[in-house]
Amino acid sequence: MSGLRAQRLAARRAARRRAVGRGVLVAVASAVVAVGTATGMLSALDGRDGSDEVRPASAGGSPGRVGVRVLPSGLGAPSAAPAASASPSAEASRSPSSSPRSRKPSPEKPRPTAAGRLYRHPSSQVLDWVQDNPRDWRADVIRSRIADRPAAVWFADYTPATITSRVRAVTSGAAAQGRVPVVVAYAVPDRDCGGASQGGAPDLGAYDAWIDRFAAGLGSRQVIVVLEPDSIAQSDCLSETGRADRFASLARAGRVLKAANPRARVYYDAGHSGWNPAAQQATLLKQAGAASAASSDGIFSNVSNFHTTSAEIAYDRQVLAALGGPPGLGAVIDTSRNGNGAPPDGEWCDPAGRRIGRAPTMDTGEARIDAYLWVKLPGESDGCKGAPGTFSASYAYDLASP
Repeated sequence: MSGLRAQRLAARRAARRRAVGRGVLVAVASAVVAVGTATGMLSALDGRDGSDEVRPASAGGSPGRVGVRVLPSGLGAPSAAPAASASPSAEASRSPSSSPRSRKPSPEKPRPTAAGRLYRHPSSQVLDWVQDNPRDWRADVIRSRIADRPAAVWFADYTPATITSRVRAVTSGAAAQGRVPVVVAYAVPDRDCGGASQGGAPDLGAYDAWIDRFAAGLGSRQVIVVLEPDSIAQSDCLSETGRADRFASLARAGRVLKAANPRARVYYDAGHSGWNPAAQQATLLKQAGAASAASSDGIFSNVSNFHTTSAEIAYDRQVLAALGGPPGLGAVIDTSRNGNGAPPDGEWCDPAGRRIGRAPTMDTGEARIDAYLWVKLPGESDGCKGAPGTFSASYAYDLASP
């Protein structure tokens, strides 16, 4: 197990909250927190492993955040690092373009199937903890319900010299097992609107070059790319020109990623069901290229948040319908901590009473929903049960408890 533990980027808390006038959701916009190293959590879960795993309950409102892990720079292989969870941020609007419709694959680029199982990277904070604490009374639950599941690998540090080799280490490891990795690109300039999760590339020119190098590590096998969480839903802090420039870079990023590996599936930021209205988010997504088959395979939602799977499915379908575009566009949903839904009070920082959600799988049985993913690793703190992005065994156990 690599001795590297990802450096943490403080979880951002400068988030705004606003009441969403629908249902009982208290909407808090999500903000991405960048941190950590890669932690691939995978379990061969082709089948659907229950619905919102530990009793998916009410749909209270909570902020949308992102848990980020970065592969340490200078290393060919990723190693586990803490993923700081994002804090709530104001509901922002961006203008990416993505047009999903039917769940069917476009002829030249077939959708992921249940036959391709998700990849669990062999190094992560939770795996480190399980290995170091085999006799802890919580170990069995944490191992079986969290550590053995697939999770996304985050690349949130701006290290152009090593990004290709670090991405390649993940995709080649997955290819060797015949499985599908999930990688998160998180280096867009002005991320988190300059809040606690600020960082990334110094400017869009540098970002474009970073994306070129990121794409060079994707290989030629199936890979799911979660492109820049919160970059679209939380773009209202930018000027009109700044937004247009960011969206142009995101559209370019999608094209570059898909050109480098035609089997890569690239998903764009849709926020979550408690954030921007679907039509507004779709308008932003279109401006960012999410409706173009050349750059996009659809959208992702609920990253590091708690909204129920059913709420996200309904919301994502509304966004996809408003987007238009080719019939192959779909959605992926972060189900890592949404088993009990979002807290009614909108609390976003390690809220009590939450549970892990549906197991990661590409066999959802739902039209236009391509996968349930664990983008935020359960047990990594938002900053209240531990330092942002660090693993908390007590928090993990609470989330995983039956």
